[in-house]
Amino acid sequence: MSSESDNVELANVPQVGLSMAQSLFILFVAFLGWMFAGSVMNVIPLAGRPAIISFLPESLPDSQIEGEVGKWFARYICAFLLGAATGGLLFGWLGDKIGRAKALAVSILCYSLVTGVSYFATSLEQLFVLRFIACLGIGGMWPNGVALASEAWSEGSRPLLAGLIGTAANVGFVIVGLLAKYVRDVTIEDWRWVFALAGLPALLGVLAWFTLPESPRWLAQRNSDGDAKHTPSMTTVFKPPYLGITIIGICLGTIPLLGGWGTLNWTIPWADQVGGADDPKLKATISICRSTGATLGSLLGGWLASQFGRRSTYFVISFLSLACSGYLFWNLTPLSPTFTIWVFMLGFFGTIYFGWLPLYLPELFPTHIRATGSGVTFNFGRIVSAIGVLGTGALLNTFHGDYAQVGRWTHLIYLLGMIVILFAPDTTGKKLDD
Repeated sequence: MSSESDNVELANVPQVGLSMAQSLFILFVAFLGWMFAGSVMNVIPLAGRPAIISFLPESLPDSQIEGEVGKWFARYICAFLLGAATGGLLFGWLGDKIGRAKALAVSILCYSLVTGVSYFATSLEQLFVLRFIACLGIGGMWPNGVALASEAWSEGSRPLLAGLIGTAANVGFVIVGLLAKYVRDVTIEDWRWVFALAGLPALLGVLAWFTLPESPRWLAQRNSDGDAKHTPSMTTVFKPPYLGITIIGICLGTIPLLGGWGTLNWTIPWADQVGGADDPKLKATISICRSTGATLGSLLGGWLASQFGRRSTYFVISFLSLACSGYLFWNLTPLSPTFTIWVFMLGFFGTIYFGWLPLYLPELFPTHIRATGSGVTFNFGRIVSAIGVLGTGALLNTFHGDYAQVGRWTHLIYLLGMIVILFAPDTTGKKLDD
């Protein structure tokens, strides 16, 4: 996507190399940063329902509780999606401006510290605001972690790197789920500990700020910009020649986000509703099954895309996600013997995308706007998904708290994925442009 003159200019600039130890350290921090971001993402799916109920007036009739839970649960998911989208734009631009390493460190500090402060929230509204601010950092972690890792390793390593980074967030999901199942229950009386735990990754943010090496490609690009002609702007990706690519990238990022947060994510409060006080660990079990499948799926995403092609892989996983989620919501309930198996399968197929996206999205943009482009395409999908999640919250009220009915409608988003990918460029075998 970059011009020939840009490539000639960069060819005359000495590249700033990294040792193997530095490259491994970058991967280590990027993995942990996205893993802890995943643990923060899972705070609301696990603790959201009991937190919401704890703040509701005691005089509220039982018949209205689930409607209020659905409304606020959807709002908190939207706070995550919109906060992450805004943070992806802001910190993605910052990563192109001051460097991926510093922007990544600030992102980790943001999502961890603010989530830790949420422990002290005293109202539904306070928790909403804090959730939005914390998720600015989650949004910033994605583009900077992906860009930094992609630029620090060779072309042949990128499919594996994409899978590792893609699976990291789901490892975080699994860890929090295991803690909720085997160490400490998440109940109406005791949910704040989940938020306190999510504040600990601030230590990683401090470590990254002082020790994380910068991207050699970014340093070389900055050194070549004597006339500052490559100084990025967040609007650059919305102008020719990048506009069409950006729109396609946004659509491809929206499908799995809306599928995950607007469809699969409802299985956890659904399990909490069905299990209730009789089995408070049921939602943790569902969360673990979902996240374990997601960990494996996202790990394989980059490899599958490199073996079978970018577009073919996306089409097939959209079809499998559609079929799996359709069966889950039309034929099962959380108490069905095979429910956890199908949640695992949907978690697997529905998150192969997140190993695919870290490989594909950076290939669409040249170095000087790679973090911005990756941030915009993935995080604008969150904006669209937020609107969709609000709609699912409204559907829950319309269907009188019937989560299965909601899933029967929202899972159709995967059908759209099968259509959109047909219009996307095939970057199979394409190297990162400078």
